[in-house]
Amino acid sequence: MKRDLLRLSDLATEELDAVLALAGRLKKNLREGKQHLLLAGRTLAMIFEKPSLRTRVTFEVGMGQLGGHAVHLAPGDIKLGERESPRDIARNLERWVDLVMARVFTHQSVVDLASGARVPVLNGLSDLHHPCQVLADVFTLLEHRQQVRGLRVAFVGDGNNMAHSWMDAAARLHFDFVLACPKGYEPDPGITAQGGNWVTVTHDPAAAVRDADVVYTDVWTSMGQEAETQKRLKDFAPYQVNEKLVALARPDALVMHCLPAHRGEEITDAVIDGPQSVVFDQAENRLHVQKAVMVWALGAG
Repeated sequence: MKRDLLRLSDLATEELDAVLALAGRLKKNLREGKQHLLLAGRTLAMIFEKPSLRTRVTFEVGMGQLGGHAVHLAPGDIKLGERESPRDIARNLERWVDLVMARVFTHQSVVDLASGARVPVLNGLSDLHHPCQVLADVFTLLEHRQQVRGLRVAFVGDGNNMAHSWMDAAARLHFDFVLACPKGYEPDPGITAQGGNWVTVTHDPAAAVRDADVVYTDVWTSMGQEAETQKRLKDFAPYQVNEKLVALARPDALVMHCLPAHRGEEITDAVIDGPQSVVFDQAENRLHVQKAVMVWALGAG
């Protein structure tokens, strides 16, 4: 059966555990200088509708470290849904490559790519979900806390794709996820409901962060929302992750951010560069986790 990853709930708990364990082995192999050419001779097509640093570099470098090859398709190369439909693009790519990763605006684009392709499709980011980022975040938590079950993760900011993927993770891995967002910026109600009792939404950032094991934030204005910038700056101002807010969490709480960061907006320099921050560990771990996802998708582990 074809293995796509469009959202975290596509993975059973056992599959999540297996991917995270594989990421740990691949990271250890890399640090010890051991080759792990599990995808030798395989090719990844990378479709980008949005600019990218972490997603492009980690997938491309990761595929190389696994012995494979990556092809970068920039927005102007294929004009997804404009020059050709996602399904037709998928039916072409499946004839040439073994795996497709797409970083897109609308989630429907990755759904259409997956439905059209006979090869696995991975969601590198969409407006509804960012599964690879949250997998890397969970892996980072495991490195620092050994387990995630029973933790309290407080997300302060927009009810966006990051919040949705954290909800999926909470339901699968059994930790408490609390989102504090301004009124009018709540997450998708259907995705929230699927999180069950593991998910709470509030408008009070102090209540969300109190006794949290993790304080997480993201930019207030994502790509494609630039016209809303001034309104969002005003609406989110009370939701800044600063030293005062972090002090409400547990003394050993970890501070996380998926990057890029708008320093001085959603997070202060003192916090992102402070001793509790594991932000750049998260960025590093995108490489190891995405390698594991590609190996899992192709059944090569």
